Amino acid sequence: MSDRAKNLANRLNSFNEEVISFVESCSQADWEKICVEEWPVGVTARHIGANHYTGAMALVETILKGEKFPEITAEQVTETANRHAREHAGCTKSDVLDVLRDAGRKIVSFTAGLKDFQLDKKFVLPMTGSEMSLEQFLETVILYSAGKHFKSVRAAAGK
Repeated sequence: MSDRAKNLANRLNSFNEEVISFVESCSQADWEKICVEEWPVGVTARHIGANHYTGAMALVETILKGEKFPEITAEQVTETANRHAREHAGCTKSDVLDVLRDAGRKIVSFTAGLKDFQLDKKFVLPMTGSEMSLEQFLETVILYSAGKHFKSVRAAAGK
């Protein structure tokens, strides 16, 4: 196992455990508060696991197979996220915990199994035109972007 992959997997796991702990502590009133994304806390927490963890893993697998990163625009990402929010508007705490535990376990296990040469694999992110490594992509999508959503749910819930 790559030390870098193990370190990144540990960071992803710590982040996910923090999100799970937060979700477990939410009251029903917290669950329904509206975040900066204009989604309820529960929907935003579900988005972290369902969209960020699962989406990041699928895109990394695409790159590792030698396939081109999909031509995704920022508008398409926003529309997908908003569609997810509408479709899961009534999600329960139990549902969200299941998503976070399952998707979190998968992305952590997947990341831990990566080799250094895979973490270093470069590609161009179409929506920004910038080159990044798979390691940078995972950090950006999960620790930075999902991290912003996590700050948003904590702020909305006042925690």
